[in-house]
Amino acid sequence: MSKRVVNILVPLISIVLGLIIGAIVMLISGFNPVDGYIALWNGVFGSSYNMGETVRQITPYVFAGLAVAFAFRTGLFNIGVEGQLIVGWLAAAYVGSAFDLPKIIHLPLALLAAAAAGALWAFIPGLLKAKLQVHEVIVTIMMNYIALHVANATISALSDGGDKTEKIHDSASLRSPFFESLTDYSRLHWGFLIALIAVLIMWFILEKTTQGYELKSVGFNQNASEYAGMNVSKNIILAMVISGAFAGLGGAMEGLGTFGNITKMTGFTGIGFDGIAVALLGANQPFGVLLGAILFGGLKNGGLNMPNEAGIPVEIVSIVIALIIFFVASGYIIRVGLDRLSKKKKEGK
Repeated sequence: MSKRVVNILVPLISIVLGLIIGAIVMLISGFNPVDGYIALWNGVFGSSYNMGETVRQITPYVFAGLAVAFAFRTGLFNIGVEGQLIVGWLAAAYVGSAFDLPKIIHLPLALLAAAAAGALWAFIPGLLKAKLQVHEVIVTIMMNYIALHVANATISALSDGGDKTEKIHDSASLRSPFFESLTDYSRLHWGFLIALIAVLIMWFILEKTTQGYELKSVGFNQNASEYAGMNVSKNIILAMVISGAFAGLGGAMEGLGTFGNITKMTGFTGIGFDGIAVALLGANQPFGVLLGAILFGGLKNGGLNMPNEAGIPVEIVSIVIALIIFFVASGYIIRVGLDRLSKKKKEGK
């Protein structure tokens, strides 16, 4: 069995196992798993509105997954995607509401502001890692809380003590009447196209550029990379900055597309943390992240229909998602099992 086939089979088997165990959990809890999964399916594909909302849900997950995956591919653990996404959301909402410019200028400017804010937030742990060897996991986790409270304080200041910023101008919005009419007034927006472009950008950087080769080399072995003449510190910082830019754009999808502003948060959005699971599902590959985000977003959005149609608590969906992640994280065991099965078949011949 080829390595490529195994790489495809491992997440598929993990998903199937997660769904099977999820069905068992439903049965034990007194619910009909068939009705539950039919409701889940209808929540994703049951109407044009549901399909639009599902794609809308998938969009920020793509960016969060790319942010985590990019850092992982370069040997770093960016657990601060949540905070970087929040400051990106704040920057996009501010630029979108504070300026009134032509759309051809305003929308790109708001997107760039979000990417820059996320990049700046990730630059700090990158710098500390590169210069002082402070572990990025600790710093990025701490930066999440700082981002949350700084964002809330800034929202309060911008709104004169209110709990949300002003709505962005239409010139900065990703929403479109075309998508609204196509999907029965769902919140689907142009962000999904930007997400697809981001997937291609990550693939191009890592696979087709010299800089991407350096970033991956530093991630594999810093000492060997330094011996080869690569600037390790610069590459660590750059990797975190690019990762943060992806996360910031994920925030822009919410600020410029889904909500059109930013509201004070009592807790984290969860998108950044879910991005870790999306990256794991996608094996830290850009196109894999896209597939992981589709699965994750579909489960999240489709699961909202389970209580209404099948009377199953939405917590069951969280259990199914957690089980899938568990089996993906245990992919090594599945991989070993597939290898042994392949060897037995060869020996049988």
